[in-house]
Amino acid sequence: MSPSENETGARFAVVGNPENRRVALFARAVTAAGLPAPRVVPWTGVLRHGRAEFAPGEIVRVDSPGENAEVDRLLRGVDDPTRVEGSARWYTRFLTAVGGLRGGVRLDDPDELAVLFDKRRCHAVLDAAGVPVPYSPTSGPAGASVGGWDDVRLLMRERRMPRLFVKLAHGSSASGVLAVEAAGGGRIRATTSVELAPDGRLFNSLKVRRYEREQDIAAIVDTLAPDGLHLERWLPKASQHGRAADLRVLVVAGRATHAVVRTSAAPLTNLHLGGSRGDLEAARRAVETAGGSWAGALALCERAAACFPRTLCVGVDLLPATGWRRFAVGEVNAFGDLLPRLTGLPGSGAEGLDTYAAQVAAVLRAHPALRPPARPQSIRHTQHRTGPDHALA
Repeated sequence: MSPSENETGARFAVVGNPENRRVALFARAVTAAGLPAPRVVPWTGVLRHGRAEFAPGEIVRVDSPGENAEVDRLLRGVDDPTRVEGSARWYTRFLTAVGGLRGGVRLDDPDELAVLFDKRRCHAVLDAAGVPVPYSPTSGPAGASVGGWDDVRLLMRERRMPRLFVKLAHGSSASGVLAVEAAGGGRIRATTSVELAPDGRLFNSLKVRRYEREQDIAAIVDTLAPDGLHLERWLPKASQHGRAADLRVLVVAGRATHAVVRTSAAPLTNLHLGGSRGDLEAARRAVETAGGSWAGALALCERAAACFPRTLCVGVDLLPATGWRRFAVGEVNAFGDLLPRLTGLPGSGAEGLDTYAAQVAAVLRAHPALRPPARPQSIRHTQHRTGPDHALA
């Protein structure tokens, strides 16, 4: 797959699913900046042909391969996209496909993507950089191996982890995540979006459910284990209006530009699982009232993103501890920018811009030659804080 003669002058290209809203939102941001619409290279073609080529002048964005049943089948090898299993196969095939992209100027680095999509490696990189993260016995190459539920139970006892999250090492969007806690009398319960079918198959569900029979929890974990598991201590989170709260903070070119509070009555705050957007200003006030630093919280997200300097944009999951004074980083997401209708933080340089327009603006700052003769007012008059532009060289 290579650009045709009339496409070699394209300024932007995106590897994605053409029908996906992510691609549409990014394309809209590009054209709003007065630039030609990006050339869209479908994931189906990349996966079937094993390669894609880009012109030297193309700025290449790799977007999420999600929400397309055929792409999911090619990556995970399962016929039902709601199935949980197959994330290890997804990881291997995704990285192989990314490795088949040739030419252009990349907005994301293949080696960094390999770390971002392995929670064990990502956790270890953050920890080594001094970024506060929840304790994990599975982090890094020396981490404990988890072959099933018996290993989880053993680590819970040996590492004194009565409450923990069990995650697929290569999972996303809370797929396969279990919030496990030991109750009195040796009882165990788990909260998860995983639906355990009578025949033992696992399905992703939009309904968060609780399992209180250890044999059911064991069956789920034992089925997930071959794909690789990552364990993390369950940190008590701050709350907002009686609901558990955390934040997704977008970092673009090294600067925290957008933030959203996610709240839920369940331990999983993902918005597609029934979570809802909270009050960001109330969160900021709570931090300052508790004697914490809101600027410090955003700076922590920037420190986490700095571990991936060759990737333009990442979404950092920021975990506020009870009381809103201290924070830890839960995860760093390569495709964490789908935050519709959210505009930039005050003082971020992205005021008035959505997450995609902020990324386009960052590229234009790093590549002045790309700027059209007459730029839209929304970008021309935006004031930017000084700071390095990452992932654009």
